[in-house]
Amino acid sequence: MKFAKLQATGNDFILVDARASEFEWAKLAKDMCQRQFGVGADGLIAILPSKRAILRMRLFNPDGSEAEISGNGLRCFAKYVVDRGIVSGHELTVETLAGIRTIETHESQDKVTRAEVNMGKPRFKPEDIPVRIPGGNAASGNDSRPILEYDLSVSGKRLSLCFVSMGNPHAVAFVQEPVAIFPLSTIGPQVENHPMFPERTNFEVARILGQDKIEARVWERGVGETLSCGSGACAIAVASVVRGMTGGIVDIKLDGGDLTIGWDRVGEVYLAGPVEEVFTGEWLK
Repeated sequence: MKFAKLQATGNDFILVDARASEFEWAKLAKDMCQRQFGVGADGLIAILPSKRAILRMRLFNPDGSEAEISGNGLRCFAKYVVDRGIVSGHELTVETLAGIRTIETHESQDKVTRAEVNMGKPRFKPEDIPVRIPGGNAASGNDSRPILEYDLSVSGKRLSLCFVSMGNPHAVAFVQEPVAIFPLSTIGPQVENHPMFPERTNFEVARILGQDKIEARVWERGVGETLSCGSGACAIAVASVVRGMTGGIVDIKLDGGDLTIGWDRVGEVYLAGPVEEVFTGEWLK
């Protein structure tokens, strides 16, 4: 089976053209994403035909679970299909579990080097995350008000969480100290698997550096800490805007590089950043 490995600000993915093939994706993701015994990646992306868009993307995490969407994954998807001539032009629509997403590519020397994704409108209702809050804000719908500051203590660490759905669940915590010293490896898995999240959650820790800049780290559901997360960067930017911390265009500084997020508080969220193909190969197992 032929594959390619691409990365977008350090968030790396294995891409497989499966328009004429079918595989046991969950098992394949577990095997291929292993960094010691496989190719090594934050996820496996299958390129599939679609009846609703130009193409369809399925994304599987290293633990075999399927994710609804990935902003960085969509940028890698766009580069793969445009560079190989699978689609023509600089705009494409992609079907995901979170809905149809539009991507605009930018090229240099006939290769895609940057892409901008329309990530859709953020959602804040507890049932849309989903999140169940003891004492009222439950996914059952008895209270559908947005939850922008929810106090949660994990291993003695007090967090103020903003819950956002970007088609997948996010819990964003703003901190005062540099994010580099935050105990993400300890706190991250506990937040991800907290009982209040029936489908688990992605967890972001962020620090405001200015009206247009935020530093952040991300613990991804089903993956662990990654160098970057596109939907997580969108969730951070949205949370910072609704809480009055930043303006509508924000650079999110992650370990893998910077992502630019734009949101007008009403419509869709836009994610832009670089993308690169690392290598191609053939899976022999």
